[in-house]
Amino acid sequence: MSDSADIEAQIGRPLRAPSTVLSRCHLGLPVVVEVPPILDDGTPFPTHYWLSCPLAGTRIGRLEGTGGVKRMEAKAEADSRFGESLAQAHARHARERDSLLEPGASPRPTGGIGGTTRGVKCLHAHYADHVAIRSRNDATSPVGAVVADWIEPLDCEVPCVIDGEPNPAWKSRP
Repeated sequence: MSDSADIEAQIGRPLRAPSTVLSRCHLGLPVVVEVPPILDDGTPFPTHYWLSCPLAGTRIGRLEGTGGVKRMEAKAEADSRFGESLAQAHARHARERDSLLEPGASPRPTGGIGGTTRGVKCLHAHYADHVAIRSRNDATSPVGAVVADWIEPLDCEVPCVIDGEPNPAWKSRP
């Protein structure tokens, strides 16, 4: 089965543009994919790295539901080094995404991680950015790194998807 079918099964809808798997879990399934800056229908898409793993998505959703975004916003305001690192991550993300655009492309996606230029909008997007770049020594994703500490390991015992279909035996673990 194709990566596209697996990703679609993971996210529960058709892809809006061809996407490339950047990271896989220990069971070989996609965790993070790279999405083009312009979707197939011409819509600008600011989130260059997209989280497809349902376990990570569930765990991050719980964090967001208990004030995780506000905690990261407060950390960025209280810790100037963390805040500056976050600003640099937004700028890096925008540069990477925008480097894929044709010169003069319009409309264009805007913002950094999650489409924002400052602060934290979505822990899912920050985690996906972190996973996509964590092997680089020249880039950081500070919010994503904190989220990784909170949710990893992604330790499913059975695959969430089999042959492009959701696996009914898979259950989200705490």
